[in-house]
Formats: sequence, C-alpha cells, structure tokens
Amino acid sequence: MKIETLNNKIIITNPQNFDIIQTLNCGQIFRFVIDGNNAVVFSKDKRADISFSKNKIEIITKDTSYFYNFFDLKTDYGKIKQKLIKDKFLAPAIEYGGGIRIINNDVYEMIVSFIISANNNIGRIKKSIEFLCSHFGSDMGDYFAFPTLNQLKTATIKDFSNAGLGYRAEQMFETIQKITVQDIEKLKTLPLDEQYKFLLSLKGVGEKVANCILLFGLGVKNVFPVDTWINKVYNNLTQTEETDRKKITKELTARYGNLSGYAQQYFFYYYRDNKLK
Repeated sequence: MKIETLNNKIIITNPQNFDIIQTLNCGQIFRFVIDGNNAVVFSKDKRADISFSKNKIEIITKDTSYFYNFFDLKTDYGKIKQKLIKDKFLAPAIEYGGGIRIINNDVYEMIVSFIISANNNIGRIKKSIEFLCSHFGSDMGDYFAFPTLNQLKTATIKDFSNAGLGYRAEQMFETIQKITVQDIEKLKTLPLDEQYKFLLSLKGVGEKVANCILLFGLGVKNVFPVDTWINKVYNNLTQTEETDRKKITKELTARYGNLSGYAQQYFFYYYRDNKLK
C-alpha cells in the first residue's frame, strides 16, 4: 500500500488493508455518508471527501494530518492480521473484514456518540447526532461541526429529548454538565485503569460504552467491547451459554492481548453481517 500526502489530499494506491465501506460500517463512527464509490466523513469541525475504488483511495481534506491519523495510516495492518489469523476461529472474520481500520476519533465526540448509541440502532444514532450538530454546532458552510463541550452545555434535558435520546436525555445532560475541557485533556494522560474509572463515573457510560470510548477515542487497543454480537461470538467459541459480560470481556482480552481491539472489530463486523445465531 502506497500513501502520498499532498497539501489537500491523501492518495492511497493499492489499499490492500483499507476498505472505506468496511471501516465506516463497522460501528465505530456515525458521522458519515456513503454514496456509491464516494463518501463524506466528519469529525469535530473537520470534513473529508473520499473517492475509492479497488486500486485507489483519495481523501480530499483541508486537514490531511488529522485524517492521516484518523484513519490510522501509520499502522501496518498486514502485520496485525498475520498474527491474528493464526487464531482459527478469528480467521474467517479477518478474511471477510480485512479492510477494517480502527479510527482514531476525538474522545469527547466518542463520549457523546456512544452514550447515544447504547441500546440504539444506527439510523437513530446518526439522526440524534446530526440534530445536536445542527442545533448546537458551528455552521461550517455546507455542514455543521460537532458541538464543542461549551456549546453543548447550553442544551437542556428537553433539547436532548428532542434529539431523540429518550431515557438517555437526562443521562447526557448530567454528563455534559459534569465534565470540563480540562477533564477531557487530563483523561488522555491517565493510566488505563484511571481512564476506565473516570469513564464509568459518567452517567450513561457502562462497561461496553467505556471500552468503545477507550478503543475509538483514546487509542487503547487492549480492550474488548462486548455487546450482543460479541456475546454470541464468545458462546460460539467456547460452546457455552455465558451471559456474564465482565467474564467475557476479561477472557477475550486475555486471549488477544494488545491486539484485542482489532480482533473485536473483525469479529463484530463478520458475525453481525452473517447473523450468528
């Protein structure tokens, strides 16, 4: 895979380990639109327009360094897959979703987005986030930025309810009022156990959501978010009917170690798409 960075464009030739559709559709990001062989991706106040084919990906943006990191282009996913594919249970998932890359998104945006995502579907999640962007975010001309923490602090419980958050409206209000910009910046520097403890102290953040925030917002790879699909994967792997997700998280993290986050994404994408029973 060859990567060339220009002033307003990233060109990726022969993207063997990068599939835009797989990366955007595997549950780690909600602010995007796919239209044929084109996509638009938003993060914070930034935008990337993407065209893609089997042989080339072009990412057009004013913020090339941001999206170079966002799409984790420095990481050799070929080496990661070589290690993980030795696990026979994981191998078919890697073959199916081998173009997935773990996105490095903004941690504050991930806190808000994954609180909204709890017990929710993709369509409603995207609509709720877009509502918050259009009502509280800065107008960037042809799109709205994700609202800053200070902008979102002006939102009321009713505003969050109008955004379609349902029972999450009060949780979101309490969390937004509690955290500060300084908290978010400090969170990036804390040891993993303290990051986890802080996230669990937020209303609307349980263990699965906390692990998603760690993985997609803080770049922590030795975590394994467990939802309904991963629970089914575990039970298929172990031939059990385990429902204790703390135990599942612990055992899968121990199994895949520092590559747990990658394994989780391959498992999730493959078994969700193939409707594991």
